Amino acid sequence: MSAAAAPPSLDQVWTWLAEVPDPEIPVISITDLGIVRDARYDGAQLVVTVTPTYSGCPATEVIAEQIRAALAAHGIADARMETRLSPAWTTDWLSDEGRRKLHDYGIAPPVGRAAANEHAVDLSRLRRMAAAPVVACPRCGSTRTEVLSPSGSTPCKSLYRCTACREPFDYFKCH
Repeated sequence: MSAAAAPPSLDQVWTWLAEVPDPEIPVISITDLGIVRDARYDGAQLVVTVTPTYSGCPATEVIAEQIRAALAAHGIADARMETRLSPAWTTDWLSDEGRRKLHDYGIAPPVGRAAANEHAVDLSRLRRMAAAPVVACPRCGSTRTEVLSPSGSTPCKSLYRCTACREPFDYFKCH
């Protein structure tokens, strides 16, 4: 970006960020995933704040590099990346479009919301969360599903199987 040119609007920056795919689930963008928390200018420098899906996520640096590359392709070569760990990322931050994209890709989106009330601890809710949720099959829609493994292809997913169509599928865990 030349010194004389006006910086791109933040709306434009968000549009560009929405084109950056998640490296582990490429059908969903990093904005649909809800990990981009903020984009702002600090003087003339663009600052993008990201909250990883969990603090040890191996894709965090890959995502930062993808963001830098996407912005550089649009003339922003000096963007600064910030990582924010608090508040921790939650599946509540997934957009409705992101949930639809997960489903259409064959990954069951999270059931319910992780934080009904952020300030109160509901012990009965915690006990219900420990039990496997009823998850609809993203292929046939049946809720006759079972957990094959609480750990799936990534730490944020479980492996399920539909007993109606017999197909296995990932479930994006609610957290």
